[in-house]
Formats: sequence, structure tokens, C-alpha cells
Amino acid sequence: MRYNAPLQFFELVLMKTKKIAIIGAGSWGTALSLHLAEKFEQVSLWVYEKELCDLILKERENKWFLPGFQLPENITPDNSIEAVMRDQSVILMVVPTPTLRNIMAQLKPFIQPESLIINASKGIENDSLFTCHKIIKDSLNIPCDVTTVSGPTFAKEVAAKVPSALLAASESEDAAKKVQEIFSSRYVKVFTSNDVLGVEIGGALKNVIAIATGISDGLKLGFNTRAALITRGLVEITRIGTELGAKPKTFYGLSGLGDLVLTCTGDLSRNRQLGIQLGEGKTLKEITKDMKMVAEGVSTVKSAYELIRKLNIQASIMQETYRVLHENKAPEKALEDLMRIEISTEFSGIKGLA
Repeated sequence: MRYNAPLQFFELVLMKTKKIAIIGAGSWGTALSLHLAEKFEQVSLWVYEKELCDLILKERENKWFLPGFQLPENITPDNSIEAVMRDQSVILMVVPTPTLRNIMAQLKPFIQPESLIINASKGIENDSLFTCHKIIKDSLNIPCDVTTVSGPTFAKEVAAKVPSALLAASESEDAAKKVQEIFSSRYVKVFTSNDVLGVEIGGALKNVIAIATGISDGLKLGFNTRAALITRGLVEITRIGTELGAKPKTFYGLSGLGDLVLTCTGDLSRNRQLGIQLGEGKTLKEITKDMKMVAEGVSTVKSAYELIRKLNIQASIMQETYRVLHENKAPEKALEDLMRIEISTEFSGIKGLA
């Protein structure tokens, strides 16, 4: 039986605690801590790296992942999960997807069924092929609602208070509205959705297409090719999502088209930048050996490849991106093979699209 706490309960939780635990101090976790420091009296930020935690405490700045932004005094970084989670009822997860299950196991002793759990990670687990909210629920094995926050946002711009839009998606309307209230501000507009799966599939798979468009840009193929990859990539994402049970309209909103366009065109996109370097002739090992920040698409493309095979879906852009990343296929050869794929009608394979 799924737990559906009323909106009034969440309001009481926030009134009582006035604090939040943010698990993960990468660029996005740090940006969200800055954003939420204006809404909560106390923000406890879990930092995985002890060296970075000490640096943030000393400098009041995350120089590894989000340099140039001073952290206010109500943000408390800590390397101890137990310390960060003490008496917490609102928990925000912002960690790389491959680490999410392990970290949830460490958090489990401190989480109560009535906790408000918010996910801001994007990805699909390689072994289970679960999106993040399913990983969290599976790890905790207690009745709880998980609300996912997603949308077209770069961490640096949110930290700089650039006007942005987000989506709060939950199976519980009350939880989605509460998270909408928590994240809304003068410069962040938040919408709600009940299609958690669709929101998470869009947020995860757009990173794969961003690598593909980056490869195209690295090969100097031009704007026509980029536009084709983005639009056909959106069809592939929607095919996978609707086959899994997501709503087709979700992929034409903030967490689908919006996030896809941003990640495929913005210079702040790590996945696009990785793709550019692949197109320029570097190997994946050469690119990632000195990277501190994670390009989620490198891991997610493995899950995408398995989903395509399992669901028997036509998604050639993702398949060729996988082969470039993990089978050392030359980008030029991948493009050549992509152009040989048998064509069909524009939206074939998308369930529920009239």
C-alpha cells in the first residue's frame, strides 16, 4: 500500500523542522543548496569528499564543482551522513545515479515513512534499468512518496538566479504541490506533473542525445545535423518512454523537449562537451581521466542500449552513440551507418500519440 500523506502534514513537517538535508555536493547539489537556503533556516549539505568538505568549510565556496558562489552561513557542509540526516524530515537526493542505491542504503536507518523525499538525480540504473525514484523506493522498501524535480536547468545559472523553470513530478498530488512550493521563488517557476516515469526518462535519455549532438558539433557537421539529431532523438526518447508506460505529452514539456534542447545546445552541458571532444578525435578514456564532474550520459547510454534491445525499439541514434562510447566505433563510421537506417513515418513507434 502506497503512503499518501496529506498536504497539511507536509506543511507541519516544514513548520516544525525548517530544515532540509541535501545529499550530494556536486554542481547541481550545491546550486540547489544556495537556492533552498533562502527557503529554509538550516540546510545540511552532505559532501562525499572529505577534502572538499574541509575546503567548503574553510572558503565557504565549492571550488571544485561550482566556483564563484559564496555559501551563506545557514548551509552546513558535512562529510558524515549521520550528522546531516539527524532529525531530518525533508531529504533531497542529488547524487550520480550509479551511486544512488548504495547511498540510499546508508540513509535508510535515518529515514521515516512520513519523510518528504525529493529526487533531483537523472539517470537509469544499469543492472535494474530503474529510473531514480524507483531506485529510491526499492532501496528503502518502506511506503513513501518520492517527488522528482527535473527540467532545463544548468547549475551555474540557477546559482546566479537566472530565471528558470522546473517540474515537480509525483504520484501524490499533495507531495508534488509541496515540492512546487518549496522550490518556487522569484526566479524559479515550478510546474507539477503526475507522470514521474516520463519525467525521469526524459531527464535521463536527453544526456545520451546530448553526447550525440556534441559528437556532431565536434565533427563540424553544422546546424542542420544538430537540429535533425535533436528532433529525431526526441522521437527515440518518446518511443522508449511510452513503451514503458509514460505519457507522450510529457516528452514535449520541460523535462523532455526543454531539457533536451538545453543540454544539446548549451556550452555548460558536460555531456555535449564530452561529445564534442569525441568528435574531435579524443578517446573516452582520455576525456574522462581528469574529469571531476560526471557526464551522466556515459553510464545512461548502457541502460538505453539494454532498454532498446529488451523492448525491441528502433532508436538508432542512441545505439550508435553507445557503440562510439563503449565499442570504440569511429564517429564518422557511426554517422555513415546512421544515414543508412531504413526510414519510416516521422512518429512511428510512439504509443498513444494521435
